[in-house]
This record gives sequence, C-alpha cells and structure tokens, in this order.
Amino acid sequence: MTPKRLLAIGFIFACTAAGWFILGHTLSWRTHTLNQRLDQEVTGNWGAPIEQAHPCIYYLAPTGNESRRLIQPDRSRITVDLRHDPKKKGLLWYRTFRADFEADYLLRNPTPIPQTVYVRFDFPVAGMRYDRFTLALAGKTTGKAPANGTLTESVLLGPGEETSLRVSYQTAGLERWQYSLRNSPRVRDFTLRLKTDFTEINMPAGAESPTRRSTTPSGWDLLWEYSDVIGARAIGMDMPAVVNPGPVAARITFFAPVSLLFFFTVLLMLGTVRKVNLHPMNYFFLAAGYFAFQLLFAYLVDLVPTTTAFLIAAAVSVTLVTGYLWLVAGFPFARLAAVAQLAYLVLFSYSFFFRGLTGITITVGAIVTLALLMFFTAKVNWSLTFAPHPPPVLPDPTSAQPMP
Repeated sequence: MTPKRLLAIGFIFACTAAGWFILGHTLSWRTHTLNQRLDQEVTGNWGAPIEQAHPCIYYLAPTGNESRRLIQPDRSRITVDLRHDPKKKGLLWYRTFRADFEADYLLRNPTPIPQTVYVRFDFPVAGMRYDRFTLALAGKTTGKAPANGTLTESVLLGPGEETSLRVSYQTAGLERWQYSLRNSPRVRDFTLRLKTDFTEINMPAGAESPTRRSTTPSGWDLLWEYSDVIGARAIGMDMPAVVNPGPVAARITFFAPVSLLFFFTVLLMLGTVRKVNLHPMNYFFLAAGYFAFQLLFAYLVDLVPTTTAFLIAAAVSVTLVTGYLWLVAGFPFARLAAVAQLAYLVLFSYSFFFRGLTGITITVGAIVTLALLMFFTAKVNWSLTFAPHPPPVLPDPTSAQPMP
C-alpha cells in the first residue's frame, strides 16, 4: 500500500461523506416540511395536548373585598383511562391517544347562610371533540352548550349543605395528558387513578409522582392519594416515545462516515495482514455499496414499517459489499469483511433506534476495533508495508548477445 493509494482512498471516503451530508440534509428538510404541514392536520383530527383543570367552584359575597370566594371540593374521586394510539404521517409518528375521564366531586356551602354556588368547568381545549359528555350538578344533568370552552352551572345550597358534581367524557389527544389543580392552596381527600395500556411511563416536567403504582396485564395502574396537601402540583403522563423514521434516518445518514471510516480501516489492516492489496477503484465500489444502505432506507421508510425498511436496506447493502469482495478477493476475505460490515453498519445504525445509545456504541466500537487491530497487526513490519515498490528491472538491450 503506497501513500498515493491511501490518498486516493481518502478522497473516495471524503466524496462519500459529502454524499451522505447532502442526503441527510434532504431528509431533515423533508421531515421539517412535512411536520409543519401535518402538525395542524393531526391537531385538527386528534386534538392537542390535554390539560384538564380542576373545577372552579365559588360563591358571590358582595360585601367583601372580593366578590368571588373560591371553594375547594371536600372530596375528589377521578378516574382516567389512557390508551396509546400513535398515528404515522409521512416520515413522522405522532403520539396520539384516547382518554376516558370520569370525576366525582363533593361540594359544600362553607358559610352559615344559604349561598348560590357556581361551578365553572373548563374543557382542556376549546372546540375539540368530547364524546358522551356528561355534567351533573346536584343530580341534575346540564343541557347547556359550552361557550369558549367553558360551561357554568349553579345550585342553591343551605348552610353547610353538601351536593355532588359529576363529569365524564371521552376524547383524543396528542403527546400528553395532564390534570391541573389550578394552584389550589389546599387539597383535601383527593384521589386520582390513572390506568394505561402501555408500560413506558414518564411524568411531564413539574408533575407529581404517583403515591402508589401496580402493573396490569396491559400497562400500569397509578394512584395519587392526598388526604390533606398544601401546594400540590399537577398530575400528568407523557405518551410513550416512538421511533420517528425521518429523524432516525437523518441521524443514521449523518453518522454514516464514522461507520465507513471504521470499515475502511479494518479492510486496510486485513489487506495488510492477508496480503490482499485492494485497488482504490475497489474501495469506490465498496463505498457505493455502503451508501446504498442509507439511500434505500431513506426512501423505504415512506412505504413500509421502519424496522422492515431497515432490514431490507441492510440486506441489500451487505449483499452488495460481501458479494463484490467475494469476487475480488475470495470468500475468506469477504467473510471477514461481512462481519465488520454487520458490526459497523447494521449494529451501529440500529443503535439510533434507542435513545442515548449512540455515543456509547461509537465508543465501544472504536475501542474494540483498536484492540483487534493492535492484536492482529502487532507483527507487521510497517516500514516494509509502506515502502515504495521499486520499478521492475528491464533487460539492457545493448547487452544482448548476437545470435549465432
């Protein structure tokens, strides 16, 4: 292997990396453009993130400094059933879900005189669809339509008299569900039970953790119980993370030069040890076979599931590279190269399907590669390997003997 050939291989690597850079930016642009166009469509069809507020309960006291006096429910029993139902649009998965909400509140007139107690119920998102909606105050179901996402009812209660408020509905949302306590100064006898049909649970930032939890055959049964709490924060649940084909394909493409660098390094070292001197043109075709993986995967994810697209693209690329090396250098060399490609292309790229594994995958791959190369090339005489080959000695025509 001469320095000139190494420069040629480096130039091929740089050109392939430039192609990956262009492909990665194309994928990012497609994903961003589709996201801008589809966000509004998905929100219109499935709604927005849901934040259900604690009901606002009050009575009017015209003689006080503030005419509206807030009341907290004496008891709250809330049940929520979340069913994850993600939807795929273009290169993105949207974390959509369905929610069944039921709540029973106990209200009491805290004054020694009769009061008209008002209940204001705020819907999570104005204009969103709510199926089987029911609001019953003192056993009387309201027939009103909400105005600007708010529904207000009232009931006359005697001194210390109690009554019930019941609310239930079914709806769909996006990304997360949350219950807000409206910065209530004090919460008494409060219970919220949340059931999921998924096992990956993640509380939104600033949300309370459940006081009790247990697993179910399909997910979790989570319970928040407050007997008497001051400063209780919101309760919520983020939908499980999903692998978005567009961003994953873009990240795989942008990091592909690292994979190819490892692969070319292994080929150079294997060639040195096994006396297989590949020409730069061989490296050109190998780089093209490597590039086929990202190119095919980038456009297959539009048509088939992400994992299926990944497996098809990996099989095509490995077949191209291994088959070519088999023809050029023989089966033993191609077999070793196939193992390297599976490690550096397939396993390395698959790590992008899992959050937080890319960095450690690159680190471990680099260390293992270094260890193997140090072990197998310890006996190589690098001075002879990179020494320029002398030109062939041609016979001197003047020294030729005359024919008899």
